[in-house]
Amino acid sequence: MSSQSFYEVLSRRRDVRAEFSGEPVDPAALRRVLAAAHAAPSVGMSQPWDFVVVRDPVLKKAFRDHVLEEREVFRDGLTPDQASRFAGIRIEGIEDATLGIVVTYDPSRGAPAVLGRHSIPDTGLYSVCLAIQNLWLAATAENLGVGWVSFYREERLRELLAIPDHVRPVAWLCVGPVTHLHAVPDLERHGWRVRAPLESVVHGDRYGQSAEWPD
Repeated sequence: MSSQSFYEVLSRRRDVRAEFSGEPVDPAALRRVLAAAHAAPSVGMSQPWDFVVVRDPVLKKAFRDHVLEEREVFRDGLTPDQASRFAGIRIEGIEDATLGIVVTYDPSRGAPAVLGRHSIPDTGLYSVCLAIQNLWLAATAENLGVGWVSFYREERLRELLAIPDHVRPVAWLCVGPVTHLHAVPDLERHGWRVRAPLESVVHGDRYGQSAEWPD
């Protein structure tokens, strides 16, 4: 892949909710996507992730019901203006997507001596996030959409999928073919947030100091 193709995939990546077509996912493409996720770097090469591929419509419906309940909990804490904007934002595509991929974090993987985790315990969780990013970019390259569902309680998802107590469900990812990808992310299109300019988040030497940019 050329560097231009890589940056094009980055720019196309979207958090998909309403654009899933429901068409089948090619098994070979799914294996490539999961292989890309599994190839992510991890602290101490602990590889603390697992991927639960969910196709069962009963499980998907049960999870969606829970997510919609949590949506209402979130909405009740918003100001009237925020609630008005939130009303038009769809937060999931659980039943529309061909499948769900639940990515988990197992802190016991490679323990107790996980090289590099002794002073920053969260590096294991960071490793799982790298696997998720790999999965997302690979799926985009395969012309598949991905949507990260975060309106859920870990204990409910753990119970629903029989995930062991010591394993954390980090993400339910809706995955499948899409009709299209929007040029502008959903939350920006709906006026919830806008992307900050790069210059506002880059610091030079010390936090808060302006960085010098090359001409």
